[in-house]
Amino acid sequence: MDVTMGTLPQPELSEVDVATVLAALADPVRLSIVRELHRVGESTCTALDVPVKASTVSHHMHALREAGIVTTRIAGTTRPSRLRTADLEKRFPGLLNIVLAG
Repeated sequence: MDVTMGTLPQPELSEVDVATVLAALADPVRLSIVRELHRVGESTCTALDVPVKASTVSHHMHALREAGIVTTRIAGTTRPSRLRTADLEKRFPGLLNIVLAG
């Protein structure tokens, strides 16, 4: 999507590849970010309760967004992110639930 539309660039649903999603989720920090986003719904990098610095969270959030797992909107000077739950369920039924349950 276009930054002028209020979100940071992310792949279209048809471009999201299961191997890329699984590779992104293989990192323990990214997996903890995904679980935390699932718990809270939406959050900025500084507000997430994960055991790394906000700058590291930002790096991982970028990777998750490029993989098609999260979407990030522009809200003034903040960049809250949330899981693309419905999109992922449509593209890979049950995958996110399995990852979150594991």
